[in-house]
Amino acid sequence: MIFMKILIIAPHPDDEVLGCGATIAKYTKLGHDVYTCIVTKAYTPDWSEEFIKNRPKEVEKSNKILGIKKTYFLDFPTAKLDTVPQRDINKAISDVVSEVSPNTVFIPHKGDLNRDHRLVFECALVALRPNNSKVEKILSFEVLSETDWGHPIEGFNPNLYVDVSKSFKKKIDAMKVYGTELKEYPHPRSIEAIESLAKKRGSEACLNLAESFFIIREVSK
Repeated sequence: MIFMKILIIAPHPDDEVLGCGATIAKYTKLGHDVYTCIVTKAYTPDWSEEFIKNRPKEVEKSNKILGIKKTYFLDFPTAKLDTVPQRDINKAISDVVSEVSPNTVFIPHKGDLNRDHRLVFECALVALRPNNSKVEKILSFEVLSETDWGHPIEGFNPNLYVDVSKSFKKKIDAMKVYGTELKEYPHPRSIEAIESLAKKRGSEACLNLAESFFIIREVSK
């Protein structure tokens, strides 16, 4: 087995779990190093001081469940990413990529409904330009209530499926840590909907449960 260093670039805390939580758990169990980069941060008065104080604790608990080695917090303003000069975001993500030096990077889908997600997609690709990094594979992930609700912008058409039948429970456990983000079914961010998506993606590849991704760039050596 070839050792990998994997970086997940997530616009907000919990996107990494919704997008690839079970894949993260699978990779860390196999002995690979997984890092996350959380791009934005909540602020008052839009969020309570209690929420802001508890958020890093939730990330830490979720990381422990999934086996994530380290999280980088960029602390740009949530839902106001379009007010920040793009060069600043590019530079911040580039610095993380340089420090981690990953083989594989997961980023949001370019057609997500949330503007933060689309900007992170663009900025991540700038940071991951071939002349800037030696990343061998870049994949985009889907996030319930962002990717599915963003279909009018651009649909998500996966071309890679990861069998997560044995690691899916870790995803659910990690998502439960972000209690304020979970909703009642039939909302897409309910436990039932998360399980339904894993079953649907699994059935597309004749697997019990799967997470799916779109390969943006892959370099074969």
